[in-house]
Amino acid sequence: MSAIGSVPRPSVLALRALGLGDFLAGVPAYRALRRAFPAHEVVLAAPRVLAPLVPLTGAIDALVPVGELRPVPWRGAPPDVGVDLHGCGPASHDLVAALSPRRLVVFGGAGGGGYPGPRWRADEHERVRWCRLLAESGIPADPHDLILATPNHPLPRALVGASVVHPGAASPARRWPPERFAALVRVLADDGHRVVVTGGADDDARVALVAGAVGTVAGRTDLARLAALIAAARVVVSGDTGVAHLAAAFARPSVTLFGPTPPAHWGPPADPRHRVLWPASAEYRGDPHGRTVDPVLAAIEVEEVARAVRRALAGPPASPSVPCRSSDTGGRRALS
Repeated sequence: MSAIGSVPRPSVLALRALGLGDFLAGVPAYRALRRAFPAHEVVLAAPRVLAPLVPLTGAIDALVPVGELRPVPWRGAPPDVGVDLHGCGPASHDLVAALSPRRLVVFGGAGGGGYPGPRWRADEHERVRWCRLLAESGIPADPHDLILATPNHPLPRALVGASVVHPGAASPARRWPPERFAALVRVLADDGHRVVVTGGADDDARVALVAGAVGTVAGRTDLARLAALIAAARVVVSGDTGVAHLAAAFARPSVTLFGPTPPAHWGPPADPRHRVLWPASAEYRGDPHGRTVDPVLAAIEVEEVARAVRRALAGPPASPSVPCRSSDTGGRRALS
């Protein structure tokens, strides 16, 4: 994978071909691989859209663009180490094993398709899960090592220090009603917030309804701009989606509305600046792919969210993320 004419470096290939929140939950594992193999080229196989965040990890040298559960388009000598940070069974294990790494790090056990490795635990926080895979494979990892470098992406002055409200989510089950987001925006404006409403490609109508309250519309935005906006935010309010993980990754105060998946699996680190709303028992599990809003999420009221915002902002000052320096690792690039 090294540049033409250079002495080839041994490589570590990590597969995590999933979405934004999944990428961010994997940051502590990427950092662990970087520390464990300082002379290796650390390569991540993940969707191309995530490329703007790769330099901010300080851990990844190159991105190999790949879709979920698709063969990794690897060129050159086999990786020295292949790590499956994607799943627990043969569907993803086989993709990494097909590259013929000298050492394969995967989950084993009954569902592992015959591969040796640590056993998968279903009821485990996502960051902890992948760090445990590495730790039990002899690679020390710290699940709290998740803070990204500050993006080097200019923003209009009006967006710096704004409060970000993100009403979208991948499935209807995880979307708090837009009418309540609109009511929340009005409350925040009354509290003196400059509000920016963000959304993805399918969120135009939702963003327009919410921002119509009094918010400033950021609307659709690419990932580099979204990351810069979150890194500069006063506070971030969203459902359980990638934007909530960005807030934690940039140490910005946040309020995350959970349902149907409990915060024990995907919640932010324990910190008074990060508030989670989950009006259910620890045992409750809903359908994260459901076609209607989950009843637990629907039980959250506007004033509860407003109070949580005030409490998040009343916590200790947020620790800023570190500046992004190009010398943190070797050259970073996307490999097609």
